[in-house]
Amino acid sequence: MSRPDQPTFEGRPLARPQDELVDQGAAFDATTLFSRRRMLSVLGIGMGTVALAACGADTTSSSGTTSSGSASASGTATGEIPEETNGPYPADGTQDLNILEQSGIERQDIRTSLDGGEAVAGVALTMAFVVTDMANDKPFEGAAVYAWQCDAEGRYSMYSDGVTDQTWLRGVQVADADGKVSFTTIVPGCYSGRWPHIHFEVYPDKASATDVDNVIATSQVAFPQDMLTPIYARSEYGDSARNMASVGSVEDDMIFSDSLDLQTPTITGSIDAGYTATLKVGVDTTTEPSAGGGGGMPGGGPGGGQPPAPRS
Repeated sequence: MSRPDQPTFEGRPLARPQDELVDQGAAFDATTLFSRRRMLSVLGIGMGTVALAACGADTTSSSGTTSSGSASASGTATGEIPEETNGPYPADGTQDLNILEQSGIERQDIRTSLDGGEAVAGVALTMAFVVTDMANDKPFEGAAVYAWQCDAEGRYSMYSDGVTDQTWLRGVQVADADGKVSFTTIVPGCYSGRWPHIHFEVYPDKASATDVDNVIATSQVAFPQDMLTPIYARSEYGDSARNMASVGSVEDDMIFSDSLDLQTPTITGSIDAGYTATLKVGVDTTTEPSAGGGGGMPGGGPGGGQPPAPRS
C-alpha cells in the first residue's frame, strides 16, 4: 500500500518517485500504456520531451490527400528491386524501335513528345526513383533511369494505333548525389489484363543508357487501388475503372503478386494538387539482370494485357 505522501499514477505508487514517469522501470512500463501527449498532460514534462513528441506524432492528411508511409531522398532500399519484363512496348532497342538514341530523351517532363506538341491529359504525377548501389551500400549517383508508361486511355506512344508517331511518356533522367531522379508525368491509365503500372530500367551511367544491352535492372511500379479509384472516375481515363475491376486487385496481377512490397511507392498528394510517388530502388551490380531485353511477352504480357485502339 502506498504512503499518503507517496506519488502515484492511476492509483499505483511510483517505484522511483524522484524520477519521471518514463523512468519507472520495465515492470511499471509493461502495465502502463500512454501516449506522449497524455504523459505531458499528467506530468508537465519539459520542452526537450515536447520536441521528441512532436517528432513522433502522426500527421493528419488534408482533405482529398493520400499519404502512405514516408519517403527519404537519401534512404536505402530494403531489398533488390525485382526483375520484371520490359515488354512489350519498351522502345529501348529490344525490337526495332529505340527512343534512347533520340535527341532530347534526357528530360524531366515527359508529358509531351520529344518534338513538343500538346501534353497528354491526366492527373498530374511526379514519379521519383531513389536508386541505391547495393554492392557499395550508397546512393547510386550518376545512374540513368529510363521510365515509360501508357497514357490515361492505356495507349503507349510509338506502338498503339493512332499514336505511333508520338513519343510522349518516355524519358531518361540521371541520378543526383542522393541517387534520386524524378519525372513529371500523369497517373497511368489501366488497360485490359494488367494492373496500372509504370515501367523503368536502370543503367550504370548516362553514356550507357542508349541500348537495352547495357541495362542493370528492369522493373515496374504498382499503384494502390484507393488512389486510383477516384482518378478513374474522371472522363479522360476512359475504360480504366472497368479494366481495373476486371483484374481484381493488385495482388491478382501476375507481375506484382510475388513482389508487391518492393514495387509499391510512397504516395502523397491529391487529385487537385497532383500526386508524388517515390520508389526506393535497390540495384545489385554484382548480379546478372534477367528481364531487360526479353522483348516482352505475347498478348501484351502477363494477364494478356493489351493497350486499346483509339476510342471512337
